[in-house]
Amino acid sequence: MTDQTQTMKPQMGFRQKYHRFLKFEFIAGVLLTGTLGALVLFSPILFPEGGRTVDLLARLTPPFLTMEHPLGTDPLGRDILERVILGGRVSFTVGIFSAAGAVVLGTVIGLLAGYYRGLWDTLIMRFADIQLALPFILMAITVIAIVGPGIDRIIILMIVSQWVQYARLVRSSVLSLREREFVQAARSYGLRDRKIIFGHILPNALGPLIILLTLNVANNILLESSLTFLGLGADPQTPTWGGMLSEGRNYIQTAWWVTVFPGVTIMLTVLGLNLLGDWLRDELDPLGRTSR
Repeated sequence: MTDQTQTMKPQMGFRQKYHRFLKFEFIAGVLLTGTLGALVLFSPILFPEGGRTVDLLARLTPPFLTMEHPLGTDPLGRDILERVILGGRVSFTVGIFSAAGAVVLGTVIGLLAGYYRGLWDTLIMRFADIQLALPFILMAITVIAIVGPGIDRIIILMIVSQWVQYARLVRSSVLSLREREFVQAARSYGLRDRKIIFGHILPNALGPLIILLTLNVANNILLESSLTFLGLGADPQTPTWGGMLSEGRNYIQTAWWVTVFPGVTIMLTVLGLNLLGDWLRDELDPLGRTSR
């Protein structure tokens, strides 16, 4: 019995270890996000024309009628499938780089504010409260109206407006971690503050950060599409999901596919990222792991 028990333990551990990768959220999130991400990554090779080829003779061709235009064409005869895939480059670029920039800036500020506290902490948190009271869309319209539209400006604007979320999250984690035994032991060994902050505190605060980062990428894709729909995003000649929605809104009753397919693509992308965020939340939550 003892030998059988010892041989069964590794098997149960193996099953429990890989069972989390068989969850619906993980499989569906990886399939949706991975498929769209791969198509977007290889879109310059798949469509070297850049989605700007105009064919007025084929304008507003319905979907599923020809192999040449499986998802139909827009009012200028441009292929919808080609433009949907190429449009993902702008959305993924803005979503990923804006979230990455915000998490780096917010994490550094939150670490310093939570660890040193005092006047530095008070000033940062009061400034964060003021910034959280500003509506993003209103701030975006004002700034872009002054400096002009552009992908780089949207990314910088999102970084400036979203670092507060990460700073407040990291600060709350640091306030509890700085009093833990392993931090006190590191201080007693004479380690410098930089080593304690980035070597001991930060690794223990990464779980919530990764979850928020995943969800913010999806949120930023929606924000970019909204700004582009309003004409405040990329160059109108560049294929974007929000731009396609804006161009097709006048044809919603006669050519539904011009707006439906870009809208469905946005929905599936955000859904896949949110599912991955839910899976990460379950896996990185210690209470959730112990309850399963």
